[in-house]
Amino acid sequence: MKQGQMRVTKYAAKFNELSHFAPNQVASEEMKMDHFEQGLKGPIKWMIAGHVFASFHEMYQRVVKIARS
Repeated sequence: MKQGQMRVTKYAAKFNELSHFAPNQVASEEMKMDHFEQGLKGPIKWMIAGHVFASFHEMYQRVVKIARS
């Protein structure tokens, strides 16, 4: 696993863990994706900006794919 992919995976795991403590912040898929995107760093955040995703899972898969490259 590449370092960028590992960072994204760790960030997503921590994001999901902490989201249980603030359910009102992730009450919808759109809110969850918005907060997840805000926490991304560097070129990954820039590369997904402006994209519309159907679900958090789709967004996460795209972010991991970007981190892999």
